[in-house]
Amino acid sequence: MDDLPTGRVMRLEPLVRRLLAPNPSPYTYTGTQSYIVGGGDVAVIDPGPDDADHVAALLRAVRGERVGAIVCTHTHRDHSPAAAALKAATGAPVIGCAPLVLDDDGPRADAAFDRSYAPDRVLADGETVAGPGWTLEAVATPGHTSNHLCFALRESGALFTGDHVMGWSTTVISPPDGDMAAYMASLDRLGRRDDRIYYPAHGEPVERPQRLVRGLAGHRKQREGQILRLLDETPRAIPALVERMYVGLDPRLIGAAGRSVLAHLVDLRQRGLVVEAGAVWARAA
Repeated sequence: MDDLPTGRVMRLEPLVRRLLAPNPSPYTYTGTQSYIVGGGDVAVIDPGPDDADHVAALLRAVRGERVGAIVCTHTHRDHSPAAAALKAATGAPVIGCAPLVLDDDGPRADAAFDRSYAPDRVLADGETVAGPGWTLEAVATPGHTSNHLCFALRESGALFTGDHVMGWSTTVISPPDGDMAAYMASLDRLGRRDDRIYYPAHGEPVERPQRLVRGLAGHRKQREGQILRLLDETPRAIPALVERMYVGLDPRLIGAAGRSVLAHLVDLRQRGLVVEAGAVWARAA
């Protein structure tokens, strides 16, 4: 992870450049990736954390160009806080997801909500932001967060997937805002699209996106089946479920695994398949 080129521009295709922020962690992989779309008059997607070095790298990358839009997929603080500094330096409007601040007792310190996020324009599903030679269309993908958007680059068939689909791991679904049913519906929506390639905020580009989406949906259904089988044996608390389901898991990720298990349990409860009694969950009668 440490030898990857943070702060250095990498061109992925004629309309797309990428910069990696210096915020690697067990939850962000090598760090958050910001994308620059267009040439001459550009958009910056997911400007990243409030890190002076990363903001300076972004400004160097667009030197001599006009930033027409600062675009955010969601408001976790490894994605949107740099928008304020970038706007102050360039005058560009902040456009994209709706503001969302929620106190969450999940384990991901890097994923707390950005309380400074103040968009100039919120995009609804299907709305666009455009510049010379590029058009970004908002694709609503709630689940990881309720305000999550992906952005489709119409001119090239690329989809910027934020944290909804990542190139290295499954995303954390952390209630109360994270919603497993919404996440699965959003996966199904992407699976019915024909995007050529995904550019996630974490991990490498996804060159066979529909295959990955099917795999992610299958993985979540497998986890759901595990939970139901374990609860068929006996009622269990979430830590006991995690211990059985995630054998050999990095201890730093146990809290995140528990949040995803909780998200599954909340979904199963809404479907009438499990019940909660205090800290213990059981199959519904």
